[in-house]
Amino acid sequence: MPAVLSQQTIKRSVSFSGVGLHSGNRVTMTLVPAPAGHGIRFRRVDLEARPEIEARIENVVDTQRSTTLGKGSVRIHTVEHVLAALSGCGVDNVVVELDANEPPIADGSAREYCRLIHSAGLQVQDAPRQPYAVTEPLALQMGDTLMHLIPAPEFRITCTSADKAGRYTQFFSLVITPDSWERELAHARTFCFFEEIEYLIKNGLIKGGSLENAVVIRDDAVLTTEPLRYPDEFVRHKMLDIVGDLALFGRPILGHLVAVRPSHTANCELVRQLDARCRRANMPAFAPPPAPAAQAASQPPPPHDPVLDACVLDVSEIMKLIPHRYPFLLVDRIALLEPERIIGIKNVTINEPFFQGHFPGHPIFPGVLQLEAIAQVAGVLMRKRFADKPQIAYFMSAEEVKWRKPVLPGDTLVIEVDLLKARGKVGKARGTCKVRGEVVSEAVVTFMLMDA
Repeated sequence: MPAVLSQQTIKRSVSFSGVGLHSGNRVTMTLVPAPAGHGIRFRRVDLEARPEIEARIENVVDTQRSTTLGKGSVRIHTVEHVLAALSGCGVDNVVVELDANEPPIADGSAREYCRLIHSAGLQVQDAPRQPYAVTEPLALQMGDTLMHLIPAPEFRITCTSADKAGRYTQFFSLVITPDSWERELAHARTFCFFEEIEYLIKNGLIKGGSLENAVVIRDDAVLTTEPLRYPDEFVRHKMLDIVGDLALFGRPILGHLVAVRPSHTANCELVRQLDARCRRANMPAFAPPPAPAAQAASQPPPPHDPVLDACVLDVSEIMKLIPHRYPFLLVDRIALLEPERIIGIKNVTINEPFFQGHFPGHPIFPGVLQLEAIAQVAGVLMRKRFADKPQIAYFMSAEEVKWRKPVLPGDTLVIEVDLLKARGKVGKARGTCKVRGEVVSEAVVTFMLMDA
C-alpha cells in the first residue's frame, strides 16, 4: 500500500462501550472527526467544561503499567491502545470523547478500536502529512531496557521482550504500515505474569482485568479464554504499546526502532528526547555571520588531540596489571597515567564478538561494556598505585550511571578516570567515556584490591 501523503480523520462519529482495565469503571468512548492540524485530543465529557487533553508527550504524567495523560487535576489513563489503533490505521486528527477516566479495554488488544475506525471510514483532508525522518541515531538505556532509533526510509520496529527471569523471550521485526499493523500487531492482547497480580491489585490497578481482556502467564502455563492469536503474541503486544506511545510525538516517524525489553516509561522517554531534538533543530541560531570564503580557507584545521596518539602502557603491559583477556579486555592502551588520573583508549571495530547479537545489522557497543571499560581502566590506576605485590582490582559497585550517546564501530573510545578517594585497598573514581570529545557515558565506580 502506498504511503498516505495527506492527513486523515474519520468520516463520522462512532462509539464503543466497556470497562476500563485499571479503573474498572463503565465507560463509553466516542471518536469524533476533527479538522486538519487538530491532532488527537481526549475530551472528558463527564466533567464540567468538558476539558480536553492533547495526546502529546508533554502531557504524560504517569507510565506505571500504562500511559496516563493529565492536565491540572484531569486524568486520562491507559491511552496507549487507542493511540496505537489511531496511529496504525493512519488517523491524524480526531477527538476521543470519554465519560470516565479511562477508555474501554475491550479484549486487551486494539482489534475493537480498529473495527470502530473502519466502521466510521477514513476521510482524506486537504493538508499534507509531515513525517519526521530520523537523520542520526538516538539511543536510550534505562535499567534493563534499551532503545535505539536509527535512520530508515520507513517506520520499522524490531523488538525483543522477556521478563526478568528470561521467560518467554520473543523477537519480532516489522515495517509498520496500515496493512501490516492490523494484520500483525493489532490483535495482540495485553498480558501479565501471575506473580504480578497481587502487586497490581494492592496498587489499585487492574480493577477491570479478567481473562476476557488479558493473558496471564503462570509458570509454564498460559491462561487465556482462547488460544494465542500469534505464536509470539507477547512481543507483538509490546510493539503495539510502542506504536501507541510513539503517537505522542504528534507526527509519523520514519526510522527503525530497535527495542529490548521496552516499557511505557522508556517509550515515553524516547519520545521526549526525540521531541527535544526536533525543537532544538527548529530553534533560530544566534551566531555571528560566517567568515568570508577566503578567510575561512586560511583558518587552520582544528587541533588534533595528542591523547589519541599517546601510549604510556601498551596492551601487553596492561595485561600484566589486570587479569582480563579476549574477548573481555576493553582497553587497548593507556595514554595518560598520573597518581590520581588515567586515560585509556579503546578502538571499537566491527570485529568485536558482541556485535553479532547487539544488534544484527545495527551494531551498538553495549553500555554495560562501557561501564566495564571504566572499571578496567580504574583497575589499572589502582594496580599502579599499589604495585608492590600481585593484586586484582575487583569491581564492587557503580553509581550515577548515565549513557548519553550510542558508540558504533569505527569510534575511538577515550576513557577518562579520576580517583575521588582511596582508603586502604578500596578506591572510588569518576569515569567518563568520550567519542570525538563528546561524553557518551559516565559513572562513579567503587573497587577493591585483593591479593592475586
